[in-house]
Amino acid sequence: MRAAKKTSPGTSSCSDGDFDRPVPQLHQVWDKLHRGDREPWPDAKSIAGLAARNPPFAGRLDGQGGAAAVAEGLQSAWREFHAGRFPQAIKLGSALGGIGAVVANKAAAIYSLTTQRGSAKRVDLLQAAIERGEASVEELPEYPNAHYMLALVLGRYSQDISILKAVTAGLATRVKNHLERTLALEPRHAEAHVALGLYHAELIGKLGGLAAAFTYGASRDKATEHFQRALKLAPGSPIVHIEYANGLLLIDSANGRAKAEELYAEAASCKPLDAMERLDVERAQRGIP
Repeated sequence: MRAAKKTSPGTSSCSDGDFDRPVPQLHQVWDKLHRGDREPWPDAKSIAGLAARNPPFAGRLDGQGGAAAVAEGLQSAWREFHAGRFPQAIKLGSALGGIGAVVANKAAAIYSLTTQRGSAKRVDLLQAAIERGEASVEELPEYPNAHYMLALVLGRYSQDISILKAVTAGLATRVKNHLERTLALEPRHAEAHVALGLYHAELIGKLGGLAAAFTYGASRDKATEHFQRALKLAPGSPIVHIEYANGLLLIDSANGRAKAEELYAEAASCKPLDAMERLDVERAQRGIP
């Protein structure tokens, strides 16, 4: 395995030429790249199918140039995303409205990790992503990743604010509802399973087992069930291993550490398929924080 490239907070781009694939090559590896979120390849047929299942989106599609034009725009945005040019992916995705919010928000969630925690830039980035995500689920209520990406940025934002503020704003409940909706629409969504596992683990870690169970119905067993399901669905995904490990540490740091170290080691040995996964593998190679 090649030595990891060092990255640091505040970098303006995570661009990686190794993963800058032309659209035809991107299509060839698409299913592997999206084994975790089950995002369909954005061609005219899949866009038309989304329009048929989501009348609000269908009503706006003609104004965006039709299914073929939207598909081409999405392919360009996803190409930027997988190459690690996250600001460009946000820009291109945002220009496509609700359908583009999926790629824009996944890029924003990752790009936020390169900015200073609690900084105005990071807050603005995540708040803009939340607004996009809210518009996306209104326009595409039957689109699994509209719900998942909104849950992702809501969760990222909640991690940056106090637990009291997050609870008062009802963020935990919103995250749970959108993750459960994601899984109702796509039960094989590994990233939603791991995120729901983290939902339970973070509440237990922050509130304690009894309070988390009484207030939110969170439990160790539910967390473990979702983590194991995610690992079964996407065994080669580094982020699934990492977040499973982090969840174990939140639930019971002392007794979960050995398994967490094993999961981090497995993540560190994964072969990254794009710039996002390279960041995850490098994170795993640095070890448990």
